Amino acid sequence: MASEVAIQRPRVVIIGAGFGGLSAAKALAGKPFGVTLVDRYNYHLFQPLLYQVATAALSPADIASPIRTVFRRQPNVDVILANVSGIDVARNQVIAEGRSIPFDYLIVATGAQQAYFGHADWAQHAPGLKTIDDATYLRRRILLAFEKAEIEPDHDERRRLLNFVVVGGGPTGVELAGAIAELAKRALASDFRNIDPRSARIVLVEAGPRILTQFDESLSSSALQALEQLGVEVRSGTEVTGCDDAGVSMGDERIESRTILWAAGVEASPASRWLGAESDRAGRAKVEPDLSLPGRPHIFVIGDTASCVDAEGKPLPGVAPVAKQQGYYVAHAIAARAAGKSVPAFRYRDYGTLATIGRSRAVAQIGRIKLSGFAAWLLWCFAHIYFLIGFRNRLLVMVNWAWSFATFQRGARLITGIVGARIRDVKPEAVAKSSVREEA
Repeated sequence: MASEVAIQRPRVVIIGAGFGGLSAAKALAGKPFGVTLVDRYNYHLFQPLLYQVATAALSPADIASPIRTVFRRQPNVDVILANVSGIDVARNQVIAEGRSIPFDYLIVATGAQQAYFGHADWAQHAPGLKTIDDATYLRRRILLAFEKAEIEPDHDERRRLLNFVVVGGGPTGVELAGAIAELAKRALASDFRNIDPRSARIVLVEAGPRILTQFDESLSSSALQALEQLGVEVRSGTEVTGCDDAGVSMGDERIESRTILWAAGVEASPASRWLGAESDRAGRAKVEPDLSLPGRPHIFVIGDTASCVDAEGKPLPGVAPVAKQQGYYVAHAIAARAAGKSVPAFRYRDYGTLATIGRSRAVAQIGRIKLSGFAAWLLWCFAHIYFLIGFRNRLLVMVNWAWSFATFQRGARLITGIVGARIRDVKPEAVAKSSVREEA
């Protein structure tokens, strides 16, 4: 009898265990639905702190939790580790590695990927930061640059190795640039004999008129001042026109660098193509006010995969709070719809925007309230620790941050994935293809 009841329960399939998908699954846990959560990774990642893994402040396990552990006490939620390759809309099936997963309701929360604006060939020279693999790869690139500079006899090549270019002046780019500056000028300052890490040059390139354009102009100016105090060169109003393994071109100007990091923009996953849905210029599927697909009220698209606007008609930002609120909303909408009830349109509640610039510096905008400096940094710390999944993660991050703050040291400065190779001979592409072996 129990199995018959389980079969009769409406089947909800969620693609993606990011902020949106995880929120939806947690809201449906314990409800009269059979929930299947599909993701190509076995962990949920707290993506806002990825840059701290890339700059050796945190280890990967500090900002990720196994999905199965999150739902171990929720018997109506099944977790499937698989790579989704398509959606059969006509048959209500998700195609994942050759198997078909049927659904009565579908939630697509597949997130976004790096956008290179028609220059896909730049990706191999300027990797982005979206996954743990990206973060550990960038960590290797950054730390290897100093190690190779230590033994490099050629002065020009040593300068290339100690030049770091971050493309994109949004929160990720600003946080990366500030963290690399602190790593070079403080944490690594006394670790080498033949080079002075403090001589490293960090350049932040932004095509727009100013960095952090989503913040008030006064906060953008505060962030700029904080970066400059850390020794970061900020080039606003500057568009990248070329990128290769030896540097970045910006019109007639060129910066020689062996380490280029891309934080200039994202585009949606191919989910809109799977659904045959109309999409915007960034590839995000256009949805109804209730986040369902036009003409298909049982299919919902949320997070960075969806193109939707706020009450004033402005596009919603691609940030974690939007995805989380949409996930909870869609879960309640499905429950209401299954009960024959109507649901109001989705409305996003903006609780503020935060960005950090190195140690004890940040900017925060919460409605009309604007903060910068140490107070904003404390708010940023508490907000990020609060939203981490699991007490263990919160405790570890708090301890690591306290240690880094007091000593300027990084607790995860390990170079992995190049065992058996000579440092000088390791090429960026070889590092990218090497095996990934991470500390717990």
